[in-house]
Amino acid sequence: MPTLREIRRRISSVQSTQQITKAMKMVAAAKLRRAQENILATRPYAYKLAGTIGHLVARLEQSTNPLLKIRPVQKVLLVVVTADRGLCGAFNSNIIRYATHLINSYTNLELFLFPVGKKGFDHLAKRSVRIFSHKINFFNHVEFKDAVEIVDQLVQAYQTDQFDRIEIVYNQFKSAIQQNITLEQFLPFTPDQELQHTKSLIDFLYEPGKEEILGVLIPRHLHIQMWKILLESNAAEQGARMTAMESATENAEDMIGLLSLGYNRARQATITKEISEIVGGAEALKER
Repeated sequence: MPTLREIRRRISSVQSTQQITKAMKMVAAAKLRRAQENILATRPYAYKLAGTIGHLVARLEQSTNPLLKIRPVQKVLLVVVTADRGLCGAFNSNIIRYATHLINSYTNLELFLFPVGKKGFDHLAKRSVRIFSHKINFFNHVEFKDAVEIVDQLVQAYQTDQFDRIEIVYNQFKSAIQQNITLEQFLPFTPDQELQHTKSLIDFLYEPGKEEILGVLIPRHLHIQMWKILLESNAAEQGARMTAMESATENAEDMIGLLSLGYNRARQATITKEISEIVGGAEALKER
């Protein structure tokens, strides 16, 4: 049976851990709020830009833009977006498990990986699949330039025929307690089918030309799309961490209650034993 001193030390240790989990929950909540604000600010521009590209593509008989060109798929690049840190529940393990399932299913294709986030890179680098590139240790201060750097690498690799298809798997943010694993085709770029087949009654004049405009808008849209994916993943990570730290705080409270109850019982048993010894000693003196 543990001594009173050992129980007191354990209670103190759990209380210290509880303070840390409370602080981490508050930090995650603040970061989640900022991430949600960035997502809400990005969505209108992203949707409008996607609509403009869809209308443009619908008016072209056949586009010569290399980012729209569909090739027979032999080489695939899978971009896996995880977090740079842990302590966020099953956020990273769910993505890694899903990515592993995809890797095992692409048996007839030449597959390369592009881990975004340190946790995914640390795990996937140990596998036999080749790593094309990686980007880690930036989610604590994620910026739009990070999305631009990733997209520029992907576009260059696709235009030079290094890959025939590029896919992205990430956690899409729904709420603080819900994240949906999402798989999206990034390249070749495919406009929204509903927008592509929608004909406007207004006939626009395009200067300098439709192809030239597409050549500018599609890379810009890819930058916005990647920025949105990073924001979604970051918000999902903070939501998962906030939930995990809240659960850890509650578990610590329950553990402190159990330890305090055990401490009081042990203390009561010790006092009872001491009283019994005193009474026994007193009785022994009377008999003399």
